[in-house]
Amino acid sequence: MQSIKLNSHVGSDGILHLDVPVNIKNAELEVLITVKNINSTQENERKSEWSPEFFEKTAGAWEGEPLEREPQGEYENREELF
Repeated sequence: MQSIKLNSHVGSDGILHLDVPVNIKNAELEVLITVKNINSTQENERKSEWSPEFFEKTAGAWEGEPLEREPQGEYENREELF
């Protein structure tokens, strides 16, 4: 198995074109591609987990019966730890 790391540019068409020399001929290969934006920060990646305007579209959208919190019961009494 061989690992190859490349940096490449995606054009305005949004398509990534790869030419990867592997020095192997006439063979079936399994290729694994991981795409990571090298210009993004962890904060930007976290923000992208929600679609744009997700909260604005969903806040207050429940149209069913009113939601009620059921009684939570009593906590059990435990011995104190020293």
